Amino acid sequence: MTENYYTRLAETGIRPSIQRVAIYEYLCEHHTHPTVDMMYEALSPSYPTLSRTTIYNTLKLFSDNGLIQTIQIEEDKLRFDADITPHLHFKCIKCGQIYDIFNTNNLQTINSSCCSLLPTDFIAQKIQTNMWGICSNCSVNSSNTSDQDKLH
Repeated sequence: MTENYYTRLAETGIRPSIQRVAIYEYLCEHHTHPTVDMMYEALSPSYPTLSRTTIYNTLKLFSDNGLIQTIQIEEDKLRFDADITPHLHFKCIKCGQIYDIFNTNNLQTINSSCCSLLPTDFIAQKIQTNMWGICSNCSVNSSNTSDQDKLH
C-alpha cells in the first residue's frame, strides 16, 4: 500500500520522502481528522527524527497541492482530511468525534445557495460546511438529553 501513497505524492509533484509518505499514509488510513499533535504522537515512535514542524509543513504542502483538506471545526485546532471529495463535517459535542457526511445532491444545493449570497463579482473558491450536535452513539447512550440540547 505504501507504494500507492508514494505514487500519489509523486503524481501531485511532491517529492515522496519517507516522512511525507508516512504522514500521507496515516491520513489516508485514519479517518479521524487528526491534528498535528495526534499525528506526531502516532508517528514519532516509528520516525524518531520526525518533528511537529515537519508534520505541519508537510500538511501545508499537501493542502497547497490539493492532496488533503484542512478543517477548521474547532477554534484552537486545525484538523486534516485526506478525503478531498466534496462532503460536510459533523462534530459531536459530547464525544468529540468528527464524522464525514456525504450527500452530493444536497451539498450542491447548499454550495449554490452560499454562492448566491455573494455580492456581484465575488467568486467563492472554497466552501466548507461544518455542523455540531450529538451523534447517534451519544444520543442513544444518553437518556438525559433535553430538548434544549437538540438543534432544530
